[in-house]
Amino acid sequence: MKFNFKEKFKDASSENIYKLDGMVPILKAIPFGLQHVLAMFVSNVVPVMIIAGLAVYNGEKFTPVQTAQLVQAAMIVAGIGTLIQLYPIWRIGARLPVVMGLSFTFLSAMIACATKDYGIMVGAVIVGGCIEGLLGLTAKYWRKAITPIVSGCVVTTIGFSLLNVGIASLSASNGVIGLHGKVFDAGSWQVLVVGLITLVSCLMFNAFAKGFFKQLYVLFGLIVGYIVAICFKMVNFDSIAATVKEMGFISLPHLFRFTPKFDIGAIVSVTLVFLVSAAETIGDTTAVCTGGLGRDITEKEISGSLACDGFMSAVSGGVFGCPPITSFSQNVGLVAMTKVVNRFTIMFGAITLILAGLFPPIGAFFSTLPDPVLGGCTLIMFGAIIVSGITMITACGGGQRNMLIVATSFCIGIGVTQVPQFFNHMPQIVKDIFQGNPVAGVFVVAMILSLTLPKRIDVSGVDALTDESINNTHPKFPPKKVK
Repeated sequence: MKFNFKEKFKDASSENIYKLDGMVPILKAIPFGLQHVLAMFVSNVVPVMIIAGLAVYNGEKFTPVQTAQLVQAAMIVAGIGTLIQLYPIWRIGARLPVVMGLSFTFLSAMIACATKDYGIMVGAVIVGGCIEGLLGLTAKYWRKAITPIVSGCVVTTIGFSLLNVGIASLSASNGVIGLHGKVFDAGSWQVLVVGLITLVSCLMFNAFAKGFFKQLYVLFGLIVGYIVAICFKMVNFDSIAATVKEMGFISLPHLFRFTPKFDIGAIVSVTLVFLVSAAETIGDTTAVCTGGLGRDITEKEISGSLACDGFMSAVSGGVFGCPPITSFSQNVGLVAMTKVVNRFTIMFGAITLILAGLFPPIGAFFSTLPDPVLGGCTLIMFGAIIVSGITMITACGGGQRNMLIVATSFCIGIGVTQVPQFFNHMPQIVKDIFQGNPVAGVFVVAMILSLTLPKRIDVSGVDALTDESINNTHPKFPPKKVK
């Protein structure tokens, strides 16, 4: 049977970008898909670059060419993971506009393993990924333990935890090396001007553009910011020539390059981080549904998203030699802000990631985007994640029990990350998981309180509604009369 393109695209409409399914004219779908890539591109490759700079494999450090090959593989595996989330294989994938990429959540655990031997890291990623994947497939047996209030706390914390990333990018916290090696210090007036012009461009375009073009504000801001950065000689094009010289114009990834080594201590440590990442994934996919689709997430979608998260992480480590991949919070914020949820549209972002990996010059071009340009665009998106989380918490009702869960989990989970000395006498594995990751602390505290606090809490002699308050405010449940 022939594939009839004319028949397939006859119902294509620009308005479908706000619908999960449906065709969108390709020339209008591409920029929206590209916007997602630009929002996460650098953050996707930075973790593997940091790890490669510290790792050893069979006693030898990584060469620049090996590092470039890992960056190439990171783009390809992110694109494949995104495609599977959009268009599931069996029960693996959420069928939601979830963009996948390498996660900073795993960074400290990955460094701890890779500095011993990169093969140990690969082995731990394979095992931990398979465990999360199996948890995803069996989600119906434990899903109710992750209550809406827990998910709301996690989503809000994800947004808060990314604010410093946005400000650090806008101010170029590590400085910028521009054209001909010109150095721009962190927070210099040139850096701040570029970041603020990018931010203002995003806001102005969103405020004054008409129709669906309004939602291309991130892409517009990146273009304007990039041009301004070039005028300041802040863009270094040398990396493009160096990448082509090392890898050519077309390059296939090196598969099964690293032999996995299975260390029980590394496996336990990494698996615990996978559980934290699973909570983030639940939060991200829930935020996509509430913020982009205006509805609750289903059990099938949670199961598919976690299965993809886990099994694709195992593939990322075992086949491509990369760290784990997970849903990208930046893109959750982009969905929440733009309401662009069309799978066909975001598919072009996934294809762009794969092409960027197969054609090294494409990836090299994207990597020339200076930090202040990215920071100027991502600040709004990170804020949108916080708003989505607060909306989820509000939908759960304002009962005394929910207030205690939210207040206590935020105070402890976020608070301990502000005082590094808190972990001075704790085991290293506890420090690795909780010291720099407020999402982990908030998730654990919120889960414990959600499972242990009584369903009704007496306040000043009056029984305050707790879980029942959900029935009065949450759209999933019908209203109930309160005595």
